Amino acid sequence: MASLVLVVAMVLSLSQLSVGSRRLMELYIPPPSDQLTDHHGGVLSGDIRVTTLWYGSFTSAQKSIVYDFLLSLTAAPSATATPSVGQWWGTIDQLYLSSAAASGTRVLLDARTQVSDEAYSLGKSLTLAQLEQLAARAGAKKGGIALVFTDENVAVEGFCSSRCGKHGSAAPGAEVGSTYIWVGNAVKQCPGQCAWPFAQPLYGPQGAPLVAPNGDAGMDGLVMVLASMVAGTVTNPYRDGFYQGSKDAPLEACTACPGVYGSGAYPGFPGSLLVDQTTGGSYNANGVNGRKYLLPALYNPATSTCNTLV
Repeated sequence: MASLVLVVAMVLSLSQLSVGSRRLMELYIPPPSDQLTDHHGGVLSGDIRVTTLWYGSFTSAQKSIVYDFLLSLTAAPSATATPSVGQWWGTIDQLYLSSAAASGTRVLLDARTQVSDEAYSLGKSLTLAQLEQLAARAGAKKGGIALVFTDENVAVEGFCSSRCGKHGSAAPGAEVGSTYIWVGNAVKQCPGQCAWPFAQPLYGPQGAPLVAPNGDAGMDGLVMVLASMVAGTVTNPYRDGFYQGSKDAPLEACTACPGVYGSGAYPGFPGSLLVDQTTGGSYNANGVNGRKYLLPALYNPATSTCNTLV
């Protein structure tokens, strides 16, 4: 299992994937011999059916930001402007899945399996085990992904202190071979950690927050974390695929490039990005229905560099 956490790498890195045992703030420079590589385990391939469970209160507008992102992953090139979410997804296919003989992977949103739990049936403070219960309720099938989203009022074990999101496999009660992802809306609890650069950073160089491209810093931040989790899930679903370091605290396709969104990025600066002339929102990828998103860079195992869209 893996979780999105925040680390200091040399000076500051703002988002990192690991488990709860990795510290929130950590000085770490990986040696040249410790690069992200294929450990020859499984990856997700073919048609990946995605089911969702919304825990707490989400508006239709908030849900549509996420749904449009998922639809954009494998949308026809003609459906979006460039650079696009589809190009970002294609880079994952090129850098990771093609070498594993699993190219042609598609994410398919299952409109029939979208569960809402607005009553907070498990309360507003969740353990990791309870997240797995919710993932099982989302109904992922073998080879699919169950997505669990918690709203801004829900505290989750390790949320903000050691993780912004988490992915794992075969939650108890779920079908064997299924995977799940949890991401929380951090707008109230830790926007500077889990929604940066759309919020003032909690640590490190201080700069003015960027304008969220969809007008909702919490949900735009959630999509950034979701993108990292999707990349990690597809390329390292069972902790034996593509990763760097310990399998229990791995760096994966996106989290090996923490805080990098555009060219020229450095700690505290996300890189050169595109700006919507109408809204002022910063982004690097276009999606369906006119959406714009900020997506994390992808680590290139062949060149040991971070690939960005802009």
